[in-house]
Amino acid sequence: MADQVSQNMAVVFFLEKDVSEDQLRSIEEKLAGSSLVLQANFISSRDAVTKFTERFPELQGIVDNLRSNPFPPSFEATLKENLLSSDITAEVIAEMVILPGVEDVQFNRDWIERMQSLSRLASAIGFFLGGILILASFFIISNVIKLNVFSRKDEIEILRMSGATNTFIRIPFLLEGVVLGFLGGLLSLLLLLVLIQIFPLYLGGSLGALRDLINFRYLTFPQSVNIVLGGATIGFTGSLTSLARFLKN
Repeated sequence: MADQVSQNMAVVFFLEKDVSEDQLRSIEEKLAGSSLVLQANFISSRDAVTKFTERFPELQGIVDNLRSNPFPPSFEATLKENLLSSDITAEVIAEMVILPGVEDVQFNRDWIERMQSLSRLASAIGFFLGGILILASFFIISNVIKLNVFSRKDEIEILRMSGATNTFIRIPFLLEGVVLGFLGGLLSLLLLLVLIQIFPLYLGGSLGALRDLINFRYLTFPQSVNIVLGGATIGFTGSLTSLARFLKN
């Protein structure tokens, strides 16, 4: 979420209300020709009022009571993600501010840097907790297979006396571990789907203006497949480790 917020941060160039068409064209060409700008959208004064009332409907009465439109026209420029907090971006913005027709600029570099730092911290915590969950899953499946091996000790001895190889004996337990991991991955996807549906309802209107920036998305298909295959791999590895100890040649 922090990474998404930082990516959605745009540089807003507020224009003079009496900006000419030539000045508009010059500013637009300057933004379009910049290698730092991914996209630049012109927002007229009327469009600005519409966006304001859509985001803050409770304040629409204040705008209606004003005799004139308080919002100036502007350009909203989306910059490349890896250059949001760079010194090059600050230099480009400084060049844009002195252009004829540009009155002010809105760009909170400190906020973006904080959001990016929060994103990196969240990623580190996610990897740490993910590692703990992987180890926990590994040991749980390994112990389940151990219990199954002990419960079928007599059957295993009969199979060995009948000439069965260790590979033949191990295959059912390995398949059991794979199935457990596979079903665990599917269950996690189902729980995640339920969480994504319920969590925004729980937050309600507390997101405020961030609702337009934060979008709770489900995993992509490749990510979902990786979750399921990862669970199956953990199950197979846990089973193999357990069997390597209790079914030695």
